[in-house]
Amino acid sequence: DVIGVSRLLVEEIEKFRLCSYTEKSQRYVLFNKDFIIPEEIKEANLSDLFTDTVQAQNDFYHELYEKLRPYVFAQNKALAENPANKSLLEGWAKEDARYAISMATQTQLGMTINARNLELMLRRLAALPLAEAHEYSEKLYAATKEIAPSLIRYTQATDYDKFTRQNIRRQADALLKKQSTGSKKLSEVTLTSFSPSADNRIAATLLFSSSDTNYSRCLAMAGEMTSREKKALFKTAFEHIKAHDAVLRELENVDLQFELILSSSCFAQLKRHRMSTIIAQDYNPQLGVTIPPSIKAIGRQKDFMVMMRKTQNAYEQIKQKAPLAATYVLTNAHRKRVLMKFNARELYHLARLRADAHAQWDIRILTQKMLQQAKKVMPLSLMTACGKDNFTKLFKKTFSRE
Repeated sequence: DVIGVSRLLVEEIEKFRLCSYTEKSQRYVLFNKDFIIPEEIKEANLSDLFTDTVQAQNDFYHELYEKLRPYVFAQNKALAENPANKSLLEGWAKEDARYAISMATQTQLGMTINARNLELMLRRLAALPLAEAHEYSEKLYAATKEIAPSLIRYTQATDYDKFTRQNIRRQADALLKKQSTGSKKLSEVTLTSFSPSADNRIAATLLFSSSDTNYSRCLAMAGEMTSREKKALFKTAFEHIKAHDAVLRELENVDLQFELILSSSCFAQLKRHRMSTIIAQDYNPQLGVTIPPSIKAIGRQKDFMVMMRKTQNAYEQIKQKAPLAATYVLTNAHRKRVLMKFNARELYHLARLRADAHAQWDIRILTQKMLQQAKKVMPLSLMTACGKDNFTKLFKKTFSRE
């Protein structure tokens, strides 16, 4: 049971893919003074600036919630008629209000971890330059060291973990200074690479797993198939699938990579899909902020941006004296760039959960954009990929065609 860690540190904890996490959702609680003051902030004599900014964010969060709650109930009158839905609708209001609160906000999670990953987590977090990460590593070690002392031995930060990334960053900075900076605006979702001839490769893998023929011959056969034959093969693979079924493992043989620009709130959900490769940059205020549509609908967009400018001002001041801790003051609305690579089977899983109408709107829009681009390059492999709510409609449309 991990208690009182910041939302920022949770992103580091949950990088370990072979562990299991159950994190307290910001949908179900109202926040007040639930935030940490990083040691780096204290040492730089910036506690007052930091605290004033975070408390202003929290006050605004409560203001937003009070305005969003009646709006959400009014927009969902059918649900609001049933008292059993009160918590759900209040949760939607909290969910959008939370875009105003900081990454210093405390949270709680349950974590299940084996000895090998525990040792790795202790070592990696001890190597991070954040005081909170060091404290967490020490407390985690103290809580577990007597359980298997002969297995959990290598817990100290290594030079590899401490210096490799910062040395690459230094070299990258030097190289980038030589390049002219363009003003091209990147899309929030960009398909940067994908397996070529993906449908052919999946067709070949389906033939391979269902025969005694070598893969080279199966790939040649797939290339010789007519469009009708290939489509029939994929329909056979999907004809009995239901919304909750996992697609065949053959779809793990083709990959897609996306560059994403997404909010902290959205990333908090996306990082849970750990059967993928996620490479994230630091949060960058230059990428702007994500404003929930509901905040625009209640006429608080200008107030929201005033709070974001106040946050930006604090961030810039903190960055001058405590650059490593400046991110703590940024909000759930602030954005970062992420490279995410996964196979087609994992995209099905992502789509079922996150393209569904019941998914949170931010990650739903992101996933729908990824799915739209992915279907252009592997239409047969992804012919039944969608949110659970749309599965019946898409299935009928797909299998009613000649």
